[in-house]
Amino acid sequence: MSSSDFRQIAVRTDSGKAERLFRAAVSAFCSLTRPSRREIGQLEDLTLPLFDAVSVESRRYVAAALSECEYAPAALVRRLCEEPVDIAAPLLIRSRAVSDIDLIALIGRHGLPHARAIARRKDLNPTIAHLVRALEKPHLARAPDSNMNATAVETTAPMSTQTTFNVSETQHEPGAGAENARRRLRSMMRAECEATSTTTFVAADAFVKLRETALTGNAAFFQTALADALDIDFSVAQSLTANRNYASLLAALRALDLSEDRAFLITAAIYPGQFPHPQAIRAFLDRYRLLHREAAKDKVRLWKAETLSRAIRSAKPANGVTHAASNSDDPMASSGLRVSSRK
Repeated sequence: MSSSDFRQIAVRTDSGKAERLFRAAVSAFCSLTRPSRREIGQLEDLTLPLFDAVSVESRRYVAAALSECEYAPAALVRRLCEEPVDIAAPLLIRSRAVSDIDLIALIGRHGLPHARAIARRKDLNPTIAHLVRALEKPHLARAPDSNMNATAVETTAPMSTQTTFNVSETQHEPGAGAENARRRLRSMMRAECEATSTTTFVAADAFVKLRETALTGNAAFFQTALADALDIDFSVAQSLTANRNYASLLAALRALDLSEDRAFLITAAIYPGQFPHPQAIRAFLDRYRLLHREAAKDKVRLWKAETLSRAIRSAKPANGVTHAASNSDDPMASSGLRVSSRK
């Protein structure tokens, strides 16, 4: 199927065919060689609201299909990974859309069944593999019996310090292997926590400015604050709130790493008509929760590139005018673009 076929499927809204639509949309998406960000977003917008309405078989089918897809939508993949392992297994084993941090979180929430599937991934992070082994065989860390301990103590006197250390390791209580794995995981994630700690203060300051300007009711004030927070051009920030839906604003707030309640407060102030009932609020929270921050930051990078591109385009004519005026003997050449263009 072509990308145009996928777009045609995506616009259908017959709720009686949710099951077929869910499968067909994913099948059409998987047939795309290199889907655009817009098509990835279309698939998420279409399938996530249908997720709770489709059967287990459909979820299992979609998980298997997306596990082989190089550009699988991250939000839909993460939602499927939260399912029981008989549905999530293909994604846990093969999907590139699941990061090491995602895998650790999944093991923490779902335990051994998900861990066993994750252990079958190729090139699995050794720390995660060690965690899985510790969960599967905690008895390996069990302390030896008392007779063996007594013998070991008697024979340790002439031993080296290293040997004594090894003996003491064998006397750990049950669960020591899992605890060692947890320590390794904490050290593995420490770098990421430190990287995000600085941005927390920046996000808090940005939220205050965005909240205050959004509540003024003056769109220009809010757009200026948004442009400052994202470091983009004012015209780009203006376009983000000019749409009928809040999808672009959602990505902007997610890139700033705002919490769900803060993001909703700002969005409701800018798009009050989008939340007439509790179901609309729930849909917003689901979309925001499933929107991966890296995907949102990718969109911000595109907006910044657009800002840079506009700056370059606007600089070229100005340089051209200066050049034409400086190389012309006609005193009227510096009076305007029209004179320069006639030459």
